[in-house]
Amino acid sequence: MANAWKPDFEQLVEKHQSMVFSLALRMTGDRGLAEEIAQDAFLALDKNLRSIESPEHALFWLRRVTMSRATDALRRRRVRGMDLWVEIEERHGLPAESSGAGSRLGSRLEALLTTLPEAQRAAILLRYQEELTPEEIAAALDAPLATVKSHLQRGLKLLRAKAESHLKEFVRGM
Repeated sequence: MANAWKPDFEQLVEKHQSMVFSLALRMTGDRGLAEEIAQDAFLALDKNLRSIESPEHALFWLRRVTMSRATDALRRRRVRGMDLWVEIEERHGLPAESSGAGSRLGSRLEALLTTLPEAQRAAILLRYQEELTPEEIAAALDAPLATVKSHLQRGLKLLRAKAESHLKEFVRGM
């Protein structure tokens, strides 16, 4: 039996644009680059719309393409010898003190997340932002399940260690 579902590009964009942008932003730490990646992902979706079989397939496809494009963009932009933490602070700075501790903490956590290796960052974003299972992450990233689990475990361990050393002012204030 032929597939009765007919994808509507505008509806797919409206439904998934926040998710696509958010993944790209958290992977790259750069708003402008995230917008480019999101736009590129949707252009690719438009070109491949006929191959999309269901709403679930569209979501899976967009996640996979977004993560792939973000990883590619990071590889192209990598500067040798420059610490990513310093680069983020120089490019974006931190919110002003007047914006509140929650906002400052959120910004610092976002910055710490961008310092993780790409594979670990991708796995953590898909697990905790998109709430995918490790099996779904493995499919989205085209990686073995054991590798995904390793990336999650190591990424969380590294993120905790970085948070302990970089967020001391928040810990002392509690």
